Amino acid sequence: MTTKEPKEKPCGGEAQPASGGGLGGVRPPVVRLRLWLETEDGMFFGTGRGMLLEAVDRFGSLKKAAEHLGMSYRAAWGKIRKTEKVLGVQLIEQAGSRKGGHTLTPGGRLLMAKFGEWYEAVEASAVGKARELFPWACMSFKEAHPPRERDEDES
Repeated sequence: MTTKEPKEKPCGGEAQPASGGGLGGVRPPVVRLRLWLETEDGMFFGTGRGMLLEAVDRFGSLKKAAEHLGMSYRAAWGKIRKTEKVLGVQLIEQAGSRKGGHTLTPGGRLLMAKFGEWYEAVEASAVGKARELFPWACMSFKEAHPPRERDEDES
């Protein structure tokens, strides 16, 4: 029984594919991560809740944030409340009257910012290691999906 020599080394960063460093004309792979924080009661903050806080900050409304992310208001409210209960910190508050929407509290803004910093640091490390180990260029999510400019009705 004979075996064929592999044309490319699957990892290790030393060999280049026969096609010259690509994946047969396919775009470079994107490193994707799922990060979250949990206690013995389960997950209380992760990427999705970070996105929810960003959307509340952007739209000034929990309802609009939930719609933007494709979730119900009740689900969004429940996720925020669970995180607030675990942390003992209020994350959002009503802006003015009952119909005035919501804003982030200083605690909510701090959690959103620090989680974002942590995510970016872990992602940068993971992308760097992937580029070191694999024989092709790897991209971060932001490199593969640059932020688009906001529509006027979204600001």
